[in-house]
Amino acid sequence: MLLLLILLPVAFLLPPGAGAGEIVGGWESKPHSRPYMAFLRVQRKNRTTLCGGFLVADNVVLTAAHCRGNNITVTLGAHNIKRREPSQQVIPVVQQLAHEEYDNRTLKNDIMLLELEGNAVTNRAVAIIDLPSADQRVQPGTLCTVAGWGNLRPGGALLPDTLREVDVVVMPDAACPRNPDWLYRGYDPATMMCVGDPTRFYDSAKGDSGGPLVCGGTAQGIVSWGPTKAPGVYTKISAFLPWINDTMRRLQAGAGL
Repeated sequence: MLLLLILLPVAFLLPPGAGAGEIVGGWESKPHSRPYMAFLRVQRKNRTTLCGGFLVADNVVLTAAHCRGNNITVTLGAHNIKRREPSQQVIPVVQQLAHEEYDNRTLKNDIMLLELEGNAVTNRAVAIIDLPSADQRVQPGTLCTVAGWGNLRPGGALLPDTLREVDVVVMPDAACPRNPDWLYRGYDPATMMCVGDPTRFYDSAKGDSGGPLVCGGTAQGIVSWGPTKAPGVYTKISAFLPWINDTMRRLQAGAGL
């Protein structure tokens, strides 16, 4: 199963179990203004799909667990993904470390660390983004940003050449009501964030799942799932800090996970 995120004003992430892909709205990012962004090519059997991610250590990218595949290649330092820019660093993934309690039906614990084959060279175009502290909470009404290379038309296959972004607002948990018979039945406020004001018609959607929700320079969420209209659901990074830190410590110690 794959949910592909995009930025768009109308279409949005499909519910768990659906397919995905588009950016209809937002604007082109200033080249390399988001140097933490990672472009993921995910190989699954005989097809290739796309996801987003972000650099959190010299050799580690954070993304969504539903972006798992047989093989993943990460491109860092990209603005135009259809060109071989001198700034780009293409690095294979050697380990996909999804959360042990990830549920591909409900998308709970939708978080994964990718160990790269080698260290990225950090520079103007490639940089690590800060993560929140375990007790940090983003208040409803906070304006944040998501970015990606997703489709430009709802249901279409028009991919942008360049990174695009859009501002989104964090909503109260009540905006993603936990109704067992409705769209947000799997929403868990302890580990998820409700993002995107439906009256403003801007939010993330299909095309680059796994990309970061950035608030004040810190990655607070990971694009995960949602209905065809905002708000959508993001993995709450602060809830997973103990898991992230423990997994990264073992990685850096060469524990052979």
